Amino acid sequence: MAERYDFKKVEEKWKPVWEKSNSYKTSEDGKKTKFYCLDFFPYPSGSGLSVGHLRNYVPTDVISRMKRMQGMNVLHPMGWDAFGLPAENYAIKMGVHPAETTMKNAGNYRRQLKLVECSYDWDREVNSSDASYYKWTQWFFLMLYKRGLAYQAEGAQWWCPTCRTILANEQVEAGRCWRCEAEVTKKDLKQWYFKITAYADRLIDDLKTVDWPEHIKKMQENWIGKKTGTEVVFKALNPTKVGTSYDLTIFTTRVDTIFGVTFLTLAPEHPLVSELTHPSRASEVSEYVEASRKKSEIDRMSAEKEKTGTALGSYAVNPFNGEKVPIFIGDYVLSGYGTGAVMAVPAHDERDFAFAHKYGLPVREVITPGGNKVGPLSAAYTEYGICVDSGEFSKLTSEKAIENMTAWVEKKGIGSRRVNYKFRDWLISRQRYWGAPIPVIHCDSCGSIPVPETDLPVLLPNISEFKPGEDGRSPLARITDWVSTKCPKCGKPARRETDTMDGFACSSWYFLRFVDPKLDTAAFDRQRVAYWLPVDLYVGGAEHAVMHLLYARFWTKVMQDEGLIPFSEPFAKLRNQGMMLGADGEKMSKSKGNVITPDEMVEKFGADTLRAFILFLGAFETEVAWSDEGIKGMSRFMNRVHDLVQDNPGGNSTESEEMKADFYRIIHKTIKAVSRDIENFSFNTAVARLMEFVNFLSDAAKKGEAPKTKVWREAIEALLKLLAPIAPFLAEELWEKVVGKSSVHQQKWPEFNEKWLVEDEIVLPVQVNGKLRDQLKIPVTFSEEQIREECLKSEKIQRHIEGKTVLKFIYVPKRMASFVVK
Repeated sequence: MAERYDFKKVEEKWKPVWEKSNSYKTSEDGKKTKFYCLDFFPYPSGSGLSVGHLRNYVPTDVISRMKRMQGMNVLHPMGWDAFGLPAENYAIKMGVHPAETTMKNAGNYRRQLKLVECSYDWDREVNSSDASYYKWTQWFFLMLYKRGLAYQAEGAQWWCPTCRTILANEQVEAGRCWRCEAEVTKKDLKQWYFKITAYADRLIDDLKTVDWPEHIKKMQENWIGKKTGTEVVFKALNPTKVGTSYDLTIFTTRVDTIFGVTFLTLAPEHPLVSELTHPSRASEVSEYVEASRKKSEIDRMSAEKEKTGTALGSYAVNPFNGEKVPIFIGDYVLSGYGTGAVMAVPAHDERDFAFAHKYGLPVREVITPGGNKVGPLSAAYTEYGICVDSGEFSKLTSEKAIENMTAWVEKKGIGSRRVNYKFRDWLISRQRYWGAPIPVIHCDSCGSIPVPETDLPVLLPNISEFKPGEDGRSPLARITDWVSTKCPKCGKPARRETDTMDGFACSSWYFLRFVDPKLDTAAFDRQRVAYWLPVDLYVGGAEHAVMHLLYARFWTKVMQDEGLIPFSEPFAKLRNQGMMLGADGEKMSKSKGNVITPDEMVEKFGADTLRAFILFLGAFETEVAWSDEGIKGMSRFMNRVHDLVQDNPGGNSTESEEMKADFYRIIHKTIKAVSRDIENFSFNTAVARLMEFVNFLSDAAKKGEAPKTKVWREAIEALLKLLAPIAPFLAEELWEKVVGKSSVHQQKWPEFNEKWLVEDEIVLPVQVNGKLRDQLKIPVTFSEEQIREECLKSEKIQRHIEGKTVLKFIYVPKRMASFVVK
């Protein structure tokens, strides 16, 4: 017997060989098809990688390796999303400058990714905190500014008192900061925004052109929240202000229900709240408004949360029937969506129905399925139907009523058709140090002036005290020498913008920089970008659906409009990996002591075993739990493959036609299945197919003759090629032993021949009274009667039915045959 598999020795042998030969350098042969495979831009945390992170990185490595072997130019790069709150908070906690912690943490990530032999082209590594990178982030800001898509405005913004910075709506979850989980408040500040709302329709429409998970598309559509409806003006009255009325415009998608309005609801921030609040309600209204300011828009719109509100003590007049209805404020109405005011129709809206029952408000039925009222409703009827008790619009269908009622308000000048969107412009100002400085100069004479492109980058000053202040201003505001400058327009003394950009700005274009990361004359080479982009496969967590993915799509469309790129979507295909839990079934965390690192697993089992086990754990998109026993089982499989191939490298004997056919069937079946499974991200079944292949070879080896044949050699070579993307070290080591030349990773990916996928025979299990008694080779063309006759010829079957009466013969096509005897 040959020596056992020493994975440490094998890894130490091949790592320097591959590094010296620059095995993972990106090929740019213009005659080849390209494949751009990209992982989500990772933030290098101080904790390093856990094995859970490898659910992202190992699968993309496997598919990239397969594509190289299929003869494609493969771009598979890696870089670091180094700017932002996490890096700065970690640096503050450690008492070290974020530039140092970022470099150290990125180095550790790089080491761990190399540890498991992820085949990244490290010559293309980028770091968003490097001036050579963020120079171009600033350049993009200027492009957006010139196109009218970057602007400054005042408003109440989410403020995290722990991180001491403003947060975008998307970064507030359940009233808490998405990073540190501190409770957030509102602060009035002048902020910079990107006008992403200008691209709302394209962001929705172009989702049809990409291969993304449907739930991610739906999340983006819901976040954008496009609604087509009608604006209608109600006259609002405060009983204490006789003779004064206010125009209160509501937005509705169901104007056909307007005769069923029994109250109106305003957003707590609506500008007319103070004017319409009765003095007797002032205290309660004030408390409600203050409480709503502490809730995020996502929390306020949640379908799971009970809807609350409070009456203002004022009324509004329905222009369709002249009826006075009470006005409430409710936190489920958003000031930035529509008009910040909605008409409430309890009979035909579930939210309004629940609200009306809670506060004892009338429920008036005005839409019915067939034109006849059904009486007291146990639930809201929300479908279209026939209008009743709706004046001149009675008996119309909902569709016709919407058309006619909208025309009616337009004719009277009290309303119009309108398209509204729920999402807001992208707030990009951050009052923190560790980010790309916003390239704007403020001049008392000229106003806000963009920094000339020739003066980029606006360098982030190297300071020792970078903790944010409690006054809401960036630490940069304290650096007088840096802030003070001259206006590029008039030359007078001026001030630099002290806010830095949201880290998502840097990750909105990084996929372009990888094409030519060392280019210093432009953000990217247009010709090379036209070749490589869009990204063919993009892989990462689903948590960025309404942040990074939406922002990157927006920037891409702006660049297309600027004529910089010829495509409108950055990522053609998107896949999201499922979370890996600890062995205890809980999310991995230091506090729970259940974090497992690649370092300890590679030390104990080797990189190949860890890689294969990560793939084998379960379906790529599903949540899985770590298993100590499972990785031990995978280690046994790796050793089994090693021993099988080393002990049986193959011979030159000519096999029988029957043996050749048997081997070719399993070889080509496995090639097809593994190729398809990797392509479809079914990595667990790809590994299972290889296990089946090895089982077949092991059984054949026990019979003695097969390992001496040429077809055995063909089978082993096919096995090693298919194994190479999954277990690169073992495959390379065995390839050297069996073939002795070149590298398995430079071989052509095997192709299957359909001829061998058509089975002439099947192996049919045969039972007697429910117990397996034999397995017979049966021609696939045999009829049930012929199969019965073949089964009865078997000595094993004869032994168990001799002297007994056959009561029944059961045949399940291609699955099993069974005799019931007495």
